[in-house]
Amino acid sequence: MEKINETKVKEFVFLGFSALASLQKLLFVIFLLLYLFTLGANAVIISTIVLDRALHTPMFFFLSILSCSETCYTFVIVPKMLVDLLAEKKTISFLGCAIQMSTFLFLGCSHSFLLAAMGYDRYVAICNPLHYAMLMEPGVCVRLVFAACACGFIVSVVITSLVFHLPFHSSNQLHHFFCDISPVLKLASQHSRLSQLIIFMLGVFVLVIPLLLILISYVRIISAILQIPSSAGRYKAFSTCASHLIVVIVHYGCASFIYLRPKTNYSSNQDTLISVSYTILTPLFNPMIYSLRNTEFKSALRRTMGQTSYPIN
Repeated sequence: MEKINETKVKEFVFLGFSALASLQKLLFVIFLLLYLFTLGANAVIISTIVLDRALHTPMFFFLSILSCSETCYTFVIVPKMLVDLLAEKKTISFLGCAIQMSTFLFLGCSHSFLLAAMGYDRYVAICNPLHYAMLMEPGVCVRLVFAACACGFIVSVVITSLVFHLPFHSSNQLHHFFCDISPVLKLASQHSRLSQLIIFMLGVFVLVIPLLLILISYVRIISAILQIPSSAGRYKAFSTCASHLIVVIVHYGCASFIYLRPKTNYSSNQDTLISVSYTILTPLFNPMIYSLRNTEFKSALRRTMGQTSYPIN
């Protein structure tokens, strides 16, 4: 009997939508349509930026990376979730769960640092426009993206290693629809205080450091905007930052609620609802907020569609 109780968990069972059993087919249709629309919208944004030379600027380079990141982000979670909505047995292997968590964390952490890089880009554009081309040359942009990805990779590897080195011998029923940190930790047979502290501190590092960099950028941006004499000039300068601010607020609002709250406030139902928003809705809205609010992108989209419809012989 003692040996049976010590049997290591080999797979996890997702219970994320078990309370909505009668609505799962409807949810499948809704989420599938949203997912396809997300893929289509991001594909249009990326292809427009690549094809139109007028958009070969640092701001749109970061936007294309953001769209690519959002697409990969949804690919890690949504296809499996859609399959599980129609499946009777909603399982994932122990290794598959570790891979899903690691990839999800890598993309999510990189996303935070990418938003900080985009904030720096807006700071340079508004506060130092005469040196913008030199300070944000292609090499600098690539290095900023590489640094964001490197930070995301290191954090994801450390956290995933700490989580999956814990013993899992009891329940394998995961009260979520993907392998997120808190639901998986809840199933561990034993908990290491040091591991939990490291995971929490890395969460603080990923969320707080980029947010502080963004806040510093915007303090200087607002100071520079207030010195612009004309109201039209102030509005134009601020409008270039509004989209970035909206995305930052949504991203950090969801992430802070999930990862920076006390463990006693854990609620599987609340987590499922919030997770649906940042795994399905925000990857759809974030790139669209950037593109549809930008007249330069809309002009480029019309040019690209015109060239596609009437190709030059």
